[in-house]
Amino acid sequence: MTTLNVAPCTDRALWDATVRTLGGHPLQLWGWGELKSAHRWSAERVLVRSGDASDAPIVGAAQLLTRALPGPLGGFVYAPRGPVVAREPGAEDTPATVPGSAAVSDAIAAHVHRTRRAVAMSIEPDEDAGAFPLSHTWRTAETSVLPARTLILDLRKSEDDLLADMSKKHRQYVRKAGREESLEIRPVETIAQLDVCLEVYRQTSERADFGLHEDSYYHDAFTMLGDDSPVWAAYVDDRPVAFLFMAKSDRTAFELYGGMDETGQRLRANYALKWHVIRHMKSIGIERYDFGGLINDGVTTFKKGWASHENLLAGTWDRPGPGYALWTKGLPLAKRAVRALRRR
Repeated sequence: MTTLNVAPCTDRALWDATVRTLGGHPLQLWGWGELKSAHRWSAERVLVRSGDASDAPIVGAAQLLTRALPGPLGGFVYAPRGPVVAREPGAEDTPATVPGSAAVSDAIAAHVHRTRRAVAMSIEPDEDAGAFPLSHTWRTAETSVLPARTLILDLRKSEDDLLADMSKKHRQYVRKAGREESLEIRPVETIAQLDVCLEVYRQTSERADFGLHEDSYYHDAFTMLGDDSPVWAAYVDDRPVAFLFMAKSDRTAFELYGGMDETGQRLRANYALKWHVIRHMKSIGIERYDFGGLINDGVTTFKKGWASHENLLAGTWDRPGPGYALWTKGLPLAKRAVRALRRR
């Protein structure tokens, strides 16, 4: 049996190249860990090699975010949309069978156990439900961080096929909004431009009743992820009426944040804007467009019109540590404080 070696990675270029090569999610990129480290978490990146040699093949990787907890609980360790597992050549849609998702996940969990006190390690593989087998030491988490239910477009399809799979209403609104001469869609390139979009976001949060991070968080996401976190906005008279804040890796585009004001609603600017971004991601070779979760709200109703299907990912799995029963049963307020990350 091959021995798996888990070791920290402190080289940003090597890390991001590995995540991209393995088809990993943008939330596993270095910049996302840098962002979370600036806002009450700490980040460690570990590479899993099939052997002890420093040049042994990399078969997995995980960006591990840790949130300190009170007293003896130590910390909560979380791999957003990870770990990333090497795939067999030609097996583009399933994890590799050797050494496999279970072996890689167990090796990473053993590393966490050796190096810190953690009440739990949680993983959320960016794989379909049932496609990421785990050993019996993992259990389904009682509370997820990112929703497993989502919508993912296959951007390898033609634009005509993507349009045909939309609801009739969405298809009509995409075409109508795209013909609206007053709308101009362009990238957001500066913090000052982003700040105007955040004004739109505040209006959206008040209307839809959801919470926001402080502005500095979005500024950091914009700068720390750089080209991996593009933002687009739809403008009317040089003022944004809708915006879409993305994260992307080589394989996956992922919606982070977005909103629109009353003018944007009237012009259905979000239809034109989202279709513009989908087409752009497709044009640069990205294969998957993830709408960022479906949670049975008004936004979910809007998202579901973009395709005739839904996706169910592997979900959140916990590897229990000392104090896990207290964490899951006795400290619901503390647990929610750490896991209520809908705002990412």
